[in-house]
Amino acid sequence: MSETSVTRSEDLAARAEALDAADPLADRRKLFVLDDTVYLDGNSLGALPAHVPARVQEVLTREWGELRIRSWDESGWWTAPERIGDRIAPLVGAAAGQIVVGDSTSVNVFKAVVAASRLASRERDEILVDATTFPTDGYITESAARMTGHSLVPVTPAEVPGALGPRTAAVLLNHVDYRTGRLHDLPGLTAAVHAAGGLAIWDLCHSAGALPVGLDEHGVDLAVGCTYKYLNGGPGSPAYIYVAERHQAAFDSPLPGWTSHADPFGMTPGYAPADGAVRGRVGTPDILSMLALEASLDVWDGVSIEAVRAKSLALTDFFLECVARYLPEGRAVPVTPDAHAERGSQVALRCEDAEPVMSELIARGVVGDLRRPDVLRFGFTPLYVGFADVERAARVLGEVVARR
Repeated sequence: MSETSVTRSEDLAARAEALDAADPLADRRKLFVLDDTVYLDGNSLGALPAHVPARVQEVLTREWGELRIRSWDESGWWTAPERIGDRIAPLVGAAAGQIVVGDSTSVNVFKAVVAASRLASRERDEILVDATTFPTDGYITESAARMTGHSLVPVTPAEVPGALGPRTAAVLLNHVDYRTGRLHDLPGLTAAVHAAGGLAIWDLCHSAGALPVGLDEHGVDLAVGCTYKYLNGGPGSPAYIYVAERHQAAFDSPLPGWTSHADPFGMTPGYAPADGAVRGRVGTPDILSMLALEASLDVWDGVSIEAVRAKSLALTDFFLECVARYLPEGRAVPVTPDAHAERGSQVALRCEDAEPVMSELIARGVVGDLRRPDVLRFGFTPLYVGFADVERAARVLGEVVARR
């Protein structure tokens, strides 16, 4: 390494140390199970909160092992979907009583899209979907459109205002693009959809727990999201659906399961929906993963989402600076927007040898991921990622790329 490179490395490392020392969220790191690896894949699977195994063990041995069926009442199993939904609500800017936890994101997308099409007036027969969305959202929406007799209109988020019209029933958009990390304009696009008479549905998988969402503030109609990314709920942890209070009385779920019935234990042949967000439930809650998620949410106690956003932007700013200084010019080009208002909590770099580069990074203790053919993705979870992690990741990336 040249003298200039050593000086540059020492300078950035010193800055990282100072930033970590001043970080008001630094003490959150000790709440997670982490090692010497730089873990920058929390936008795919969050790290394990250290207290969760003991809680799961308690559920297994006492609540299931000893209390058994009694735990539906005595351990609060039956009300877990709404109770946990109310804990997620402040992280996405929602008042209590509007979020219910359960099922997968894909299932909740289906519920939301079909319910929105039923809420819309009959002459509105078009569903707009983000053409750049995560594949499942597109697959589900296309199927929902066929089933409801609606036309599907794939558009990019930038094209949405021009595509809206009197036939628009609903619009499904991702808050943050899963490939590039671009943050879309939820307030502006929601307002445009409403001005055209449609309903706005947002997928929050890559924003919930990373930045302010403001579902109530911005008048979002329906929203869905997963809990295993920035919310650290564990692999396959249940997703959630948000139904704005003003729509709950008319919310007509396409999956009217027994647990969303007004009298679920009446076992009557006719379906009568429960009041409130409970209408978003379908079948028996997946208790083990749901209660692991509930315990995981303890790491958010006393944390404001605004503080998380401030650190997220500082982390990604610093990473982009380190990449610019450590990497040969043109070898890994950022595709994530530079503007804070357009950036989520990940940085994506276009790199010609993305797959072997990421493999070598992982072998050297820097874990990110890639999206074929040529995008390296690095997710920054402010609760446990520090500035020293950022400097190390960029430095190792520079060494790997330079050798190729």
